[in-house]
Amino acid sequence: MYWARLTVSSISTVEVTQEGAIRLEPVHYYKDAGLHPVMMENVELAGYDAPTPIQKYTLPAIHKGLDVVAVAQTGSGKTAAYLIPILNKLMGKAKKLAAPRPNPASVEIGQSWVRAEPLVVIVCPTRELAIQIFNEARKFCYRTMLRPCVAYGGGPIRDQVQQLGKGCDVLIASPGRLCDFIQRPDVLSLRRLRYMVFDEADEMLHDDWREEFDVIMTGGEQQEGNIKYMLFSATFPKPLRDLAKEHLSTSSVRINIGRIGSTHANIMQRVFEVAPFDKKTALKEHINSLPACRTIIFVNSKRTADDLDDFLYNLGFPCTSMHSDRTQLEREASMRAFRAGKSPILIATGISARGIDVKNVNHVINYDLPSMDHGGIEEYTHRIGRTGRMGQRGIATSFYTERDEPIASVLVRTLMETKQDVPEFLEPYKPTGKGLENLKFETESDFDPEEAGVAHLGVSGGDGGWSNKGYGGGDDAAAAAADGSWGGGGGGDAAWGGAGDDVGDESKKEEPEATAAWGASVGGNAW
Repeated sequence: MYWARLTVSSISTVEVTQEGAIRLEPVHYYKDAGLHPVMMENVELAGYDAPTPIQKYTLPAIHKGLDVVAVAQTGSGKTAAYLIPILNKLMGKAKKLAAPRPNPASVEIGQSWVRAEPLVVIVCPTRELAIQIFNEARKFCYRTMLRPCVAYGGGPIRDQVQQLGKGCDVLIASPGRLCDFIQRPDVLSLRRLRYMVFDEADEMLHDDWREEFDVIMTGGEQQEGNIKYMLFSATFPKPLRDLAKEHLSTSSVRINIGRIGSTHANIMQRVFEVAPFDKKTALKEHINSLPACRTIIFVNSKRTADDLDDFLYNLGFPCTSMHSDRTQLEREASMRAFRAGKSPILIATGISARGIDVKNVNHVINYDLPSMDHGGIEEYTHRIGRTGRMGQRGIATSFYTERDEPIASVLVRTLMETKQDVPEFLEPYKPTGKGLENLKFETESDFDPEEAGVAHLGVSGGDGGWSNKGYGGGDDAAAAAADGSWGGGGGGDAAWGGAGDDVGDESKKEEPEATAAWGASVGGNAW
């Protein structure tokens, strides 16, 4: 199978550049990063063996107290790249810096708690990403005296207020709920804030987020000079460049892992021309032609997500769907079923699935390609980045219709850059001239030359590579994917649900009995 093996070498030799007056020496081993012994143990317990390329540079940057802009492909370990060094910097200082915290044993039921005054705020665009970051933060906060909390829209606000009232040192929040709490000074104050992190920053700088963003940056009693800013993103569009110029220190550093806005070369990208009225049939045939694997299907509308969910479910495929009209409980139930392998086909709108990090997602299908008005090629990059994460191979399949012509030329350039086959029907959109050396994506423009120097750092790695067993799978995942079992969970002959624990999906009826496994009628596969 194409996805049945890791490609550590292709990731560990990724091109790295940095911009700014300060030059960073990469850290090749966690033991050389100056980590507190407790943090070092937490890193090992989380299954992290050696830093990924982005971690090699953010560890020393944050340790030096620099503001950081990190632009890296999705699935490159960005979450740990800021959590590990930030939490490590705060270890031993929590009692001095953090707000007083109540003793839960001495607080009576119904009595008010304390106001939350976090030292770290991590802002991310979606509820699902907030929950994922929170779960990662819990691993690294273990035995550190630092208490993480999570707040997001759609969840019960009373429960979240109660959790904040128990004390909060690290707050992970979606923009809307964070603004709500900032405007309630009895619940939250940012006067002790030391680190502000924006994960998937490019997604929070559109016009419809602007009001919330201004509240976050200026409305929480924070003291601007005491705060270190971290921007992590897969792309670097103009709004993000403007934000960096406005708020980051002049001694900030920007780290580029690979080309900005690019996709992983270890993701096989396939584009098929399909008539709009034939999409469902094409999807069914395409799924049936593949071995069973954990799959995300992206659509552009909530209505299409519901329609496809019903269509595939009635055909006997174990699927679930997720979009913003679902309640938070339904969304979390869908994610649990998807993670456990009970419903290993997830149908989602692009924004609802932003930042989803699930092990062994072997296949991404763009049932609808993103329109140029709603993210364009940057949204495409984020979508297909749900597979091929942390050194694994993956497949991204896109259905192209005549309505997708506006994205055709930039899609072709993306395929060419990653040395993918360009289908015949897209040949007319190939660039002319000398070839790829003339290609320059809009997101690659950056600071003026006089504002920052550029250092070409060559390739990262070469010291034994890296692997994050607890984060992206590994040999076990490869073996599980090779046997065709659902979700790469081992056991069975591509049996539906065979990958996971007995985790229910409250948003779905009882699944129909499966009659055949994916790919059962396909004797061989060229991948």
